[in-house]
Amino acid sequence: MTGDPPPDPAERFDEVFDAHFAEIHRYAAKRLGPDAAADVAAQTFLEAFRHRRRYDPARGSMRTWLFGIATKVVGRHQRTETRALRALARLGPGRDAEEHTDRTDARVSAEGLRGELAEAIAALPRGQRDVLLLVALADLSHDEVAAALGIPYGTVGSRLNRARTKLRKALGGTDPMLTLEEQHG
Repeated sequence: MTGDPPPDPAERFDEVFDAHFAEIHRYAAKRLGPDAAADVAAQTFLEAFRHRRRYDPARGSMRTWLFGIATKVVGRHQRTETRALRALARLGPGRDAEEHTDRTDARVSAEGLRGELAEAIAALPRGQRDVLLLVALADLSHDEVAAALGIPYGTVGSRLNRARTKLRKALGGTDPMLTLEEQHG
């Protein structure tokens, strides 16, 4: 023990990368598909490294900060995401959904989305879609979503509520998030 304070997490960037790359990559893959995931994850960490001095632990964890950056990078790919969701909507229900080993991920991932749900998600305003997908795909809490997107806590709840209402209406009154919430408590 030297008595020196522990190093700032932003200064141990190799450890940050090792600890969080896989989950940022999974989030990007669920939002945009596997082809774009590596690019989005790499861009996220490049931007995080470039701006590491801006990280403020008082605003949230390193993980939360990284998801905020990843969401912004995904936003730049929004046209691609929207086109992919609309293309999936045209495909209709998947024939081999029973063969997926991870049914939860298949239900919410860009590859597993089908039909009306894909179209409804694509039609959401960007802010609502970002909140919905950070909750559903990254399993972030409302506090973490607020910190990641730099928005008030109440805005997270209202955007999520609006997104769910629109999805329920588009899907004839069913709530696609209900199953996810029951699984995650």
